[in-house]
Amino acid sequence: MAEDLITTTTDGLHCAAGDFHVDPWRPVPLAVVTHAHADHTRPGSAAYLTTPEGLPLVRRRVQPGARIEVLPYGQRLRMGDVTVSLHPAGHVLGSAQVRVERSGPRSNGEVWVVAGDYKTCPDPTCAPFEPVRADVLVSESTFGLPVYTWEPAARIAEAILAWWRANQAQGLTSVVFAYALGKSQRIMAELALAGELPGPIALHGAVARLVEGYREAGVSLPPAEHAIAERTDELRGRALLLAPPSAQGTPWMQRFGTTATALASGWMRLRGTRRRRNVDRGFVLSDHADWRGLLSAIEATGAQRVLVTHGYVDPLVRYLREERGLDAAPLATPFEGDGAEEEPEEPR
Repeated sequence: MAEDLITTTTDGLHCAAGDFHVDPWRPVPLAVVTHAHADHTRPGSAAYLTTPEGLPLVRRRVQPGARIEVLPYGQRLRMGDVTVSLHPAGHVLGSAQVRVERSGPRSNGEVWVVAGDYKTCPDPTCAPFEPVRADVLVSESTFGLPVYTWEPAARIAEAILAWWRANQAQGLTSVVFAYALGKSQRIMAELALAGELPGPIALHGAVARLVEGYREAGVSLPPAEHAIAERTDELRGRALLLAPPSAQGTPWMQRFGTTATALASGWMRLRGTRRRRNVDRGFVLSDHADWRGLLSAIEATGAQRVLVTHGYVDPLVRYLREERGLDAAPLATPFEGDGAEEEPEEPR
């Protein structure tokens, strides 16, 4: 029996036949990255491979002057004894699934797909998820429980607009906490599609830097300004502020007077999470697949072997084994705390 095409090492997922790592945890010679979130793109590697769309964001994550190469979606690249291609994951701008096919004269054509983080619902800020046929699939399971189901994003955007208007009527500044990369830009785009904005959108510095990367990649987003101190009086009581959760309770927040706060996250589906996060409102919006999305994505690959990581691993593995008859197993990573018992530091 041939050795596994991709194995777990102390540095991360390693493809020895191609001499590269996927989303390595430590610096390596070549990192093929699925997207630019900090737990997937880490500085220090000698070289990186990403999509053209993801380039502006990866560049902001890694060390200055790092060598970054791009591979357009669907284009194949021979690397050692394997052929690699990247395919849309629908997670954030430039996110990719990594398809690895064993090649060479003695190859049986086995295909592995490392899906990274993904979602199957529409998102105006990134390419939609593309099912990729595979023999072995490495899938996330951040929201791998049936309780996690998402409403259409358009409905969530309408709710945010209504909340924003109600806050304005009371003289409150609206603050939505959301992941600085992906979630914040998606909220901006969805709000613009949902209707007329009742006021300005203003951005915490951490969000503003990444919005620049989206615009650089050609993504259409509504006008938004950097929420600097000099603009405080104009924004107070009128604006919708987008900020990472780490901004909660900081002097930056306090300058906007009395605020109404909300968290946009898939974790808002669970009762009690909003109270623990100490926010006034929760909006259930995630950049990860819900339970139905996970199952449909896995089925679409045709994979008979599924390695599950990142989140509610055991429930999904058990379901795939018992209900779908698949050869499913956990795949340990340093980020297993992202689902089962507590929310990650930044909301998913």
